[in-house]
Amino acid sequence: MAELLAPLADTIERRLCLRPCAGNGAVAGRGWPCRLGGFAASWGDLGVDAYMADGGRYRRRRFGVFRAAPAGITRKPHQPHYQSRDYNPLNGGLERWFEPVTEAAARHPSLTAILRTCHSLFDRLTPAELRPEAWHVETHQFRIETRAGHEGRPTPEGMHRDGVDWVLVLMVRRENVASGETTIYDLVRRPLGSFTLTAPLDSALVDDSRVYHGVTPVEPLDPARPAYRDVLVVTFRRE
Repeated sequence: MAELLAPLADTIERRLCLRPCAGNGAVAGRGWPCRLGGFAASWGDLGVDAYMADGGRYRRRRFGVFRAAPAGITRKPHQPHYQSRDYNPLNGGLERWFEPVTEAAARHPSLTAILRTCHSLFDRLTPAELRPEAWHVETHQFRIETRAGHEGRPTPEGMHRDGVDWVLVLMVRRENVASGETTIYDLVRRPLGSFTLTAPLDSALVDDSRVYHGVTPVEPLDPARPAYRDVLVVTFRRE
């Protein structure tokens, strides 16, 4: 694992954000698995996000909280998701109680492998004097839906930071959607680069203390068919 993570860590330190290619399985073969399998199917059972201040009903999600420590990954009791308005001016400033990640999804080997890989990588990237004994980990299953005349907004708050230490955005599935381009910005909001996550396991790894990020709205390619963008977002914050 260490020899596989070293190039990733070095790249993130230099570039602030790393977008591995869809062939991330070359790295993930001993980290997160190359196939999401039944874990991806759990995106078909997400609840509508009822906290959207823009009035939208296009976002579905589930939320789970974990602790990552040398002894392993353990799930914490269900709790609200909170962001201050400094980080989320649209939906922040209140406790948001989302439906929890199901027990089957939380225990799925794919999620376990993803969290273990993130833990190893983010530990390596954090200076020893700042590295915590344990990390507070939040997992967000997102589905952004779109239909003719109604765009879906992956980041309705716009360009933002999440108020954590590290962020993983992992593509699960794109079904009949156009756009969804991710842009990374420096701390004075100058664009540093853009890319689109397209295939399962295509990922962005972000140093949240050093950059902003945002994603453009998605629209259906074929208005007659269902259209959605499924991603897993994992954040690590020092306890």
